[in-house]
Amino acid sequence: MLRLWPVVRHQENLTCMLLRLLMAPVTAPLGGVTWIAEKILDQVEDPTDELEALQKQLLTLQLAFDMGDVPEEEFEDQEEVLLLQIQALQDQRAADEAAADEDE
Repeated sequence: MLRLWPVVRHQENLTCMLLRLLMAPVTAPLGGVTWIAEKILDQVEDPTDELEALQKQLLTLQLAFDMGDVPEEEFEDQEEVLLLQIQALQDQRAADEAAADEDE
């Protein structure tokens, strides 16, 4: 009985491969559509993640300052840099949206 197990398992693998091959005309296009949708989602999420990351850095900096871990001068310098980056990102998004509205 123990010797039959590898043979049965091999037959199951062959059956599974055969089914995948026969179903490829149906499943391959779905896989392609799924891959394209994931790529589009990645492109859309990237700018959102960048703004979110900057806001989290600013919050972390504020908490560190409140706890006394960051001196006031260093806090002000880092805060200014982060706020300028956030403002630049928001301005870029506003310009992109205005350009998109003009195109329509």
